[in-house]
Amino acid sequence: MPDNAKPTDPTRGTVIVGTGLAGYAVARELRKLDAGRQITVVTRDDGDFYAKPSLSNALAQGKTADALVTTPGPVIAGQLGITLRTRTTVDAIDTVSRTLRTTQGPLAYDKLVLATGADPIRLPLSGDAIGAVHQVNDLDDYRALRSGLAPGARVAILGAGLIGSEFANDLRAAGVEVDVVDLAPRPLAALLPEQAGRWFASRLAGAGVRWHFGEKAQAVRAHAGQLEIALHSGARLQADLVLSAVGLRPRIALAANAGLSVERGIRVDRFGATSDPNVFALGDCAQYDGRLMPYVQPIMVASRAIAATLAGTDTPIAFGPMPVVVKTPACPVTVLPPSQDAAGRWESDAQPDALTMRFLDAQDRLQGFALLGAATARRRQLLELLGQRSGTDTGAARTPTEQPIRTQ
Repeated sequence: MPDNAKPTDPTRGTVIVGTGLAGYAVARELRKLDAGRQITVVTRDDGDFYAKPSLSNALAQGKTADALVTTPGPVIAGQLGITLRTRTTVDAIDTVSRTLRTTQGPLAYDKLVLATGADPIRLPLSGDAIGAVHQVNDLDDYRALRSGLAPGARVAILGAGLIGSEFANDLRAAGVEVDVVDLAPRPLAALLPEQAGRWFASRLAGAGVRWHFGEKAQAVRAHAGQLEIALHSGARLQADLVLSAVGLRPRIALAANAGLSVERGIRVDRFGATSDPNVFALGDCAQYDGRLMPYVQPIMVASRAIAATLAGTDTPIAFGPMPVVVKTPACPVTVLPPSQDAAGRWESDAQPDALTMRFLDAQDRLQGFALLGAATARRRQLLELLGQRSGTDTGAARTPTEQPIRTQ
């Protein structure tokens, strides 16, 4: 922890910006450690809590946006004993005076936690119907998507990554016709080795998903009462609704304008502190040692460590093995990718209903895995094997919260 932090001023309290899982997780963990601390949480929405991963698998269950809310904001505020400022936008951070400029007036802080999340990446599309392209990143987005779906609708999804694949599965299960467009040669290309990606594609194709790989959407136009998607190959797709799911971009403008160090995300050290020791960041907006980690488990690990540090016990964030779970019932996936610099080979064991792939180094030590279909039942076994060979504690990796956090 940097030792140039300003002296603690308890009258200012801790301010958290954001009421997603990251913001509320820090508030909850900090309250466990400090019953008397003043905690203020600021959000530009109504502060209601919902599980963001559910956005991409709620359509088949017939859930409305309101049904996804698990705890209203005022209830959380009462449970945690915090001040919740809703419909309040933070316009600027003055790190010298430790003050936020908000649409509801200035707000002083002793310590500040940024949990501002990320925004969907917008494709450079042309055409007269680009305003009709949906992106789902919050409840309002989901509400708009759901209201635009009619029985027997046809949806074109732009992006075959994690969230695009989850929505493809969910929409098909809801009885919607689905086309998925991606420039990559297979789905989940950033997560799965080639064999696993192709195995996954075939299972979802069997469920009725139509893949269009090696293609890029260039324009969306209104045509004969539908939407027409022009692909770079010259092909055309017809759809009633278009959903873009090509990724997220961390919200860093607030931090950058305050002079904090940013790259792809807000840079944090091993304690979660930014370049200003009085300001912390976590979740979709944070960059840990060059990595973005937009999943639930890293958020939970970081929130506990940051809360402990804020409470007076400097606690480094220690990420253990953290598998990614893809919520596609037609072909469940659990993957723990090897590190980017890992040298080794993939070995596979394919069965009619299961595919197990293990990444082994030169000494035949397990460094990662991909489990598809019924093979996902082997997750704990491989995590324990990984822990035995590396000498690390994999207990954190067995938490029940291994779900993607964002919707892209």
